[in-house]
Amino acid sequence: MAVPHIDGHKAAKKRKITDRNIPNAVLQNPEFLEDSKMYQSLQDMERKLDWTMTRKKVEVQDALSRIPTTTRTLRIFLSHTVSGQAWQTGGEQPAANFDTGEGIPAWSFKVEGRLLEPPNQRSRDKTPQRKFSTMVKRMVVEIERDPALYPESNIVEWPRATGQHNPSLDGFTVRRSGDQATKLRVIIFLDHFPEQYRLSTELSQVLGIKEDSRLGVVQTLWNYIKLQNLQDKADRRMIHADEKLRMIFGAETIAFQQIPELVNRHLTAPEPVVLHYTLNPSVPPPEKPSAWDVEIKMEDSTLKNRMTTVVQASKESTATLMKLDEEIALLAQSLHNSQLKQTFLQSFADDPAKFIQTWLESQSRDLESILGSGPSEGMTVRQEELRRSEFFQLPWVEEAVAIQEGLRLAARGMQ
Repeated sequence: MAVPHIDGHKAAKKRKITDRNIPNAVLQNPEFLEDSKMYQSLQDMERKLDWTMTRKKVEVQDALSRIPTTTRTLRIFLSHTVSGQAWQTGGEQPAANFDTGEGIPAWSFKVEGRLLEPPNQRSRDKTPQRKFSTMVKRMVVEIERDPALYPESNIVEWPRATGQHNPSLDGFTVRRSGDQATKLRVIIFLDHFPEQYRLSTELSQVLGIKEDSRLGVVQTLWNYIKLQNLQDKADRRMIHADEKLRMIFGAETIAFQQIPELVNRHLTAPEPVVLHYTLNPSVPPPEKPSAWDVEIKMEDSTLKNRMTTVVQASKESTATLMKLDEEIALLAQSLHNSQLKQTFLQSFADDPAKFIQTWLESQSRDLESILGSGPSEGMTVRQEELRRSEFFQLPWVEEAVAIQEGLRLAARGMQ
């Protein structure tokens, strides 16, 4: 049996009821006046809340495009272990195996690091900790000992390689042979985000900062210019140098677009972190490693996650809000239908005869509209049909004439 085709596209595009406004007749009804005011106030509050949330989302999206940064504390640990030393072997020197390294006094120096947790951090905001090697741009370990006695290199450098085959590490280890007390110097170039620069003495004295990002320096200089009112009154693109900026600008007046170029001349690489450590293989190493705290600027992943959550609403909450909106729209439509029904019945109760007459006239106009009546040489379509003899041959005409005649005779008999 053939199944009738249903237009699925039209069914999918069925219009949903979205109007949530209450009819004016209900709003102005004294019986519902208080409730109507409450509903209108809720709608006004919802509009204000939607507008505020939309504005905040735009602000958050704009802030996300600039990548939020923060300053964290990096704790660096220095420690060492020894092997094959006299105090470990009881004074007996075993036979040295130069292939395996057994029996040769040696020590291992370790450099490790980890980020400290921010204070008052919520457990749900915790993110996976970064490895120490991802926060180091370059590291050099200098070993202070006689190269004639120890031919091994006394300078160990670790430049961070770029590429997929560069594993992240929690620390680094330097192994050397020897049983003499040794001084080491660790030089660490941290990988700040955004990249930091050291200001020249002249610019540092003017701005009151020693290190900052390039953008931070430009913004601080611009704030100084606005605070000192150094912009030209007629042409705001021109900057006048005061006594402090004259040495930096090298001119009395410069254009605004020259500021980044002038700032770059006064920026150099920041000072590295320098740590000193002394190890003595002849005695047991300390139980706890030595620790130093340094500050590092990096991307604020916690804040970024919060901001992303604000911008990207969860599917559950969106579905719940849509369901509530649909329910409110259905209730508003039901209220509207009830108000029409009440008006219909009230009009009938006040004057039944006039109501029926008005209703019949309305139905007649609707019928003529459905039949396609309209101006046609001064006559409607129905009037045009009455001119044709075929119209009076229809099956229902005889019955209609009989009823009309009966009504006429009845009216005559009543007179």
